[in-house]
Amino acid sequence: MNTQSQSGSHDAYLRDLLQQAGLRATRQRLGLAELIFGQGERHLTAEGLYAEALQAGLRLSQTTVYNTLHQFTRAGLLREILADPRRIYFDTNVDPHHHFLDEDTGDMEDIPADGVAVSALPTPPQGKAIEGVDVIVRVRSAGSTPA
Repeated sequence: MNTQSQSGSHDAYLRDLLQQAGLRATRQRLGLAELIFGQGERHLTAEGLYAEALQAGLRLSQTTVYNTLHQFTRAGLLREILADPRRIYFDTNVDPHHHFLDEDTGDMEDIPADGVAVSALPTPPQGKAIEGVDVIVRVRSAGSTPA
């Protein structure tokens, strides 16, 4: 298959992905979807994606990037991970799993769901059911000190 055919089939895949999620396949959404899903499973921030979009020559605002990430999350295409009040990551792997967060670099790495065992959970408030547990294991280089 030639490069143009591969590109065309990838574009069709992204259009189908968005349409199946109930989203219109606009030029901006398709461009961001290519950046988000074109590199395999990954963790990204809105700021990092905006920088990638500018470097790729996409003409859009930072607000469009934020809105698109949240639309993709609501549609089930991404998983939002609140690492702390200052850092929100978006994960292309929406299956249940946990994370390592490198406090030195800000990099996030998957931990398989069965790689963490939670021995007890509190009883949820009346009328509520536990939906899931997200664990973030914070790591730092052995010789570094907190900032």
